[in-house]
Amino acid sequence: MNKLVLVDGNAIVHRAYHALPPLNKTEDGQLTNAVYGFFSMVLKITADLAPDHLIVCFDRAAPTFRKQMFSGYQATRPKMDEGLSGQFKIIREVLDKVKICVFDLDGYEADDLIGTLARQATEQSAVSNQQSDNQVVILTGDRDMLQLVNHRVLILAPIVGVTKMILFDSDKVREKYGLE
Repeated sequence: MNKLVLVDGNAIVHRAYHALPPLNKTEDGQLTNAVYGFFSMVLKITADLAPDHLIVCFDRAAPTFRKQMFSGYQATRPKMDEGLSGQFKIIREVLDKVKICVFDLDGYEADDLIGTLARQATEQSAVSNQQSDNQVVILTGDRDMLQLVNHRVLILAPIVGVTKMILFDSDKVREKYGLE
């Protein structure tokens, strides 16, 4: 079985930033708590799950199709903290240096990309007409993503700090939320 881990980059970076106190700063004064927390989570899941493939998906600044359909989409969302915004650049540079695949696309949120990649990884092969044996684990703090859980897709969600997590399979979703 091939195991694909999809990381909801924006959700995990935000989680790390807010879960950890301000840490060391770079020479130019940039905080690094989100960088530290993000890579702590990525290294933990890499060690624990030993994925065959790892992709980090990010949102882009360009308006999404939802924003184009409804101008009020996310209108009440607070502006990103100044101490956080600069850490995305550092994270992306490190991901590039260690050759971890990053996926983002104008007009779409990371959630959209993750859902698409999860479905593509687990649907039937048109060539062999056999069910895929791929398993997908999505690392996200976004509970909306629980709608993707099935027998091949699991959600790994941080619950305390940056290293204590809960793994949602179909049974856990049913137990916690009473939903199929």
